[in-house]
Amino acid sequence: MKSVRLVYLSTRGFASKPIVDWTHPGKVLSVEQRQFYKKNGFLLVRNCVGKEDLKKYEDRFIAICERKVKPPASMLVMKDVSIAKKVTPNSIDTITKVQDFAEEPVLFSYCEHPRVTDVVRDLIGSSPKTRIQAMHTMLINKPPDTGKLTSRHPMHQDLIFFPWRPEDLTICAWTAMEKINKKNGCLQVVPGTQTQSLKPHGYPDWEGGVNKAYLAIKDYDMSLPREYVEMEAGDTVFFHPNLFHGSGANRSEGFRKAISCHYANYDHTKYIDVKGTIQEECAEQIVDIIRKHPQRYAVKPGQEVTFELSWRLRSRPVHHDGKVNL
Repeated sequence: MKSVRLVYLSTRGFASKPIVDWTHPGKVLSVEQRQFYKKNGFLLVRNCVGKEDLKKYEDRFIAICERKVKPPASMLVMKDVSIAKKVTPNSIDTITKVQDFAEEPVLFSYCEHPRVTDVVRDLIGSSPKTRIQAMHTMLINKPPDTGKLTSRHPMHQDLIFFPWRPEDLTICAWTAMEKINKKNGCLQVVPGTQTQSLKPHGYPDWEGGVNKAYLAIKDYDMSLPREYVEMEAGDTVFFHPNLFHGSGANRSEGFRKAISCHYANYDHTKYIDVKGTIQEECAEQIVDIIRKHPQRYAVKPGQEVTFELSWRLRSRPVHHDGKVNL
């Protein structure tokens, strides 16, 4: 059998000139804040989202878990592998994540939150009017660990899942819905690693099991210095899709909630072909999921399912009506 060499495709040079001007303040961020993000690959903004909004998101999540509100067909409701067979239906303690909530109006209002989107545009846009696209949405309800350590998330790079570039014009906004610290499994980041290439990923060999799509960087160097991002409710960390990050086990007695959205610069981002790259295996897994659930993702009869299509079906414009680019 002929061997295939998998490569990493970087397209940081897509744009003919820099999109973000790091030498001047943005609409809401100072030069120092923008430079910190450029150097470290993440930026923590305190009190970014108010308590009333957080309560609104939490109430909606609870209503979905208790089946008082019917979720859109496109939204994925997930359980932790260690509690997947727990026999307490219609309860918040059985659901650990909802994903792809672009069609859920209350939860998607987070993606349109002006204090969040202002920061996003300052970090991946050329002006406060930059058009942005919500690409990936999640509300995470990290469960207390059962002792099998399945509540932890291995160190990874989000870019492994994304077939668009340039990577520098994509960003995640991740907001704490309550106090988050080391005990209940805060985010862990390795500052500066956003400048490294995308690494091969795979499922870690964990004795207690691994949740679906919890990929890890292969042969990860455990000696790399980590920073623990401890947060209060409403604090939001913005980070680059190439940044090494993960989270520890939730060793507290309660669930830990956060809501997040990955955004891309709509005007300067393009889909790429990942065939023959280290993303190909991941692409095949995601395409297979879409093929098995065509109605959930509104796949039309006879429509060819591709990695690009899987993301086009789930993305949504923020504050604009474009749909051609992404």
